[in-house]
Amino acid sequence: MSNIELLELLQSEAKLTVSQLAIMLNKSEQEIEDEIKKYEKDGVIKGYQALINWEKTEKPKATALIELRVTPQKDTGFDELAGRVMNFPEVESVYLMSGGYDLAVIVSCESMSDVAMFVMKRLAPIHGILSTATHFLLTKYKDGGIVFNSDYEEIDERGSNLCD
Repeated sequence: MSNIELLELLQSEAKLTVSQLAIMLNKSEQEIEDEIKKYEKDGVIKGYQALINWEKTEKPKATALIELRVTPQKDTGFDELAGRVMNFPEVESVYLMSGGYDLAVIVSCESMSDVAMFVMKRLAPIHGILSTATHFLLTKYKDGGIVFNSDYEEIDERGSNLCD
């Protein structure tokens, strides 16, 4: 039982109640609860998270995108290195990607110098990491489909989404 509409609604607004979802999807609350439980059990829904604009808090964070060029390991390919990297508490995301680098890693620390120390002392020494390229994220305009600063929000007058 796949309900892409339910997943899309949850992704766009996880605070919707089961009752609201049932009305929006013309289903019973029990059907919605059962689908959500199944998606959670099957690992389709991995968690629920608030998007925080840390720039507007008393504790801003330094966030960086770090590209890693790595040597794939025998039998495990990129998985073993990705697993080692993603276990650091500073790491928010790890992606396998195409192009000049193999892994993209998003990290958050208290300062830019903390990010630099993380790369120097924890990432770079890992056997199999050939090189790194660190890019500090300076301003977050949009994340997870949410616009963070409405001053930059523009309306697309063409009214179409090429990804749909």
